[in-house]
Amino acid sequence: MNVIHPESLPALVFADKNGTIVDYPPLNMAGMSNGHFFMPTITDLIPLPAGSELFVLPGRLPVGCNPESGEPLLVEESPFRAGETVQAVAAFMAPAHTSIFTSAFQSSAQSPLLPLFAYTAVGWHQDRFWVAAFRSDLDRRQDSDQYKQSVVEQKTKKMLKQHRDNRLIQHLGKCCLLYSCPAARNYFLGRWEAPLPTSPSCNARCVGCISLQKSGCCPSTQERIAFVPTPKEISQMAIPHLNHAPRPIVSFGQGCEGEPLLQAGVIEKAIRLIRKQTSRGTINLNSNASLPVSLGRLIEAGLDSLRVSLNSAQEVYYSKYYRPNGYSFADVQASIRLMKEAGRFVSLNYFILPGVTDSPREYEALCNLITSCQPDFIQLRNLNMDPEWYLRTLDFPQQEPAMGIRPWLAALKKQFPTLQFGYFNPFLEKSTGHSIS
Repeated sequence: MNVIHPESLPALVFADKNGTIVDYPPLNMAGMSNGHFFMPTITDLIPLPAGSELFVLPGRLPVGCNPESGEPLLVEESPFRAGETVQAVAAFMAPAHTSIFTSAFQSSAQSPLLPLFAYTAVGWHQDRFWVAAFRSDLDRRQDSDQYKQSVVEQKTKKMLKQHRDNRLIQHLGKCCLLYSCPAARNYFLGRWEAPLPTSPSCNARCVGCISLQKSGCCPSTQERIAFVPTPKEISQMAIPHLNHAPRPIVSFGQGCEGEPLLQAGVIEKAIRLIRKQTSRGTINLNSNASLPVSLGRLIEAGLDSLRVSLNSAQEVYYSKYYRPNGYSFADVQASIRLMKEAGRFVSLNYFILPGVTDSPREYEALCNLITSCQPDFIQLRNLNMDPEWYLRTLDFPQQEPAMGIRPWLAALKKQFPTLQFGYFNPFLEKSTGHSIS
């Protein structure tokens, strides 16, 4: 992969009172890690990926860097119009990209909670935006140039008409047309990974849950499924996809639902129905891995792979984020081991936040988890949550040092040379059980 970097460090960008984004060349862009400000290096930066979005951050003043000293400098008003307010700017990157620094800002006492997105540092140079990030998966399954909206709409509406009585397909039509869910779009386009949401309830109370938030908090980014589909509805959707899609995957456990293991009985029956009709493709479960006994039923039914969501390998921080109800971190580890004992594939859906993920203590805890549980793959997923809210939730020490995201990843690859890294659930080759990019 040919990686492009800027010739020199990009300029700070900020938004004026109207939300118009402008650049300020006297200051370089800055990044933030656990509340500390840094000036990125040129090799930390890539062009803003196609399909990304830029966000204005209300109640947050931008921070740039002195080009000569690297000193962080707060911009309290517009340098172009004296007394005019300014706001920090961040990038919400397209899938398959992982953040090195979050956007650099200083919040006011009245700043509102940010919505449940990731906020990557962004700057301007050579007539384009640049972000502090790297591409973490070469798979193009969710790249913006893989979709033509008119085709998506045409095929989705056609499928919805053909399956008026299938509530699951109707639900995914809403996810596709209203929320532009990439997985739902790929299902209706008949390719790659298709989602199988099943559970309206959950046994965790994740602080950053993207489908259910308490009233008065930041709004959820999507609506949770309100019913449990039947095994027939699930298999009616999954079997044709596995039979005809290229590199087919079907995945229980989506952003629009709770914990799928709470519907293990339904999923077990669905997997058995699917495997009676086809041996093709990968059946995957995205889960908090909280219920080893229930997972065992799915393994016996024919589950191929498990993706375990994890914000931290340290139980204290895991519990503060997930707030588990009726299970423990030990149950999560037991589920991973159970899957591996059965010879199945395990990914960690590992939430990345610079300054937390790459702290030495977290690195050590993750290494211990990898050694004891032997997962096959780590998905490098940006944490979708206001970074300051997250740090407060964890009560994370501000003085905690950071390795840097790129050195952290290099150290993991050196220590675990057979461990795979990426962003998406991999398609598994049936004869070997190995992932195929």
